[in-house]
Amino acid sequence: MTTLIIEDEKPAARLLQRKLEKLDIAVKTMLHSVEESVHWFSNNDHPDLIFLDIQLSDGLSFEIFEKIDIKSAIIFTTAYDEYALKAFKLNSIDYLLKPIDEDDLEVAVTKFKTRLPKPNSETQNLQLDFEQIRQMLSNPFEKVYKKRFTVKIGQHLKVITTEEIECFFSENKGTYIHTYDNRNYLIDSTLEILEQELDKKDFFRVSRKFIVPLQAIKEIQVYTNSRLKVILPTYKEDEVIVSREKVQDFKTWLG
Repeated sequence: MTTLIIEDEKPAARLLQRKLEKLDIAVKTMLHSVEESVHWFSNNDHPDLIFLDIQLSDGLSFEIFEKIDIKSAIIFTTAYDEYALKAFKLNSIDYLLKPIDEDDLEVAVTKFKTRLPKPNSETQNLQLDFEQIRQMLSNPFEKVYKKRFTVKIGQHLKVITTEEIECFFSENKGTYIHTYDNRNYLIDSTLEILEQELDKKDFFRVSRKFIVPLQAIKEIQVYTNSRLKVILPTYKEDEVIVSREKVQDFKTWLG
């Protein structure tokens, strides 16, 4: 069995390697960025199993899958407690929160091993491609809308409820929560995924850059080219504009 670690923090990668060695799993290769990973996958046989951090130094690890057709099984290792946890577990792809507990790691590895092909028997393909991962992220088995987010602040985790959120916005390939206390928090998600996770009666994606909650809308102004401008209580970094193609749906959503 071949195993690979993709983790931008080298000490964390080495620690995970040592924990895996205790489980008799040898890791010969460790990668630390999207760019390095794309280059490696382009020139090497793909491993059976990848331990994958989502937030890498040069972007989200999902970008690797957009450039390379990877057919390996994946166990996510991240500091973010995301809604996709249940979907990954139900599909025998685990989602381990940092700091990684050794017992949880052993359970995840055992899950993977139980799905390995047995000699002389017909088995289903273990491989999971990126589009399947996206579907699991956006199509949960039970439609329970996300009510809170866990964000990393230094070495600490902070829970933010949807009642505290003034808007979601994307910037420089990152996705952020903006709260009523005028602070921004980077989250391990995309606006596309958030559209599926949030209750549509409370949240609306007004443009490619913004999702706003109904309760946060302070004022709506007529804007150029038949568009609308949304005024929020504290967010002033950019204009929140309802794109022209979304104006009618936005008005319907407002009721």
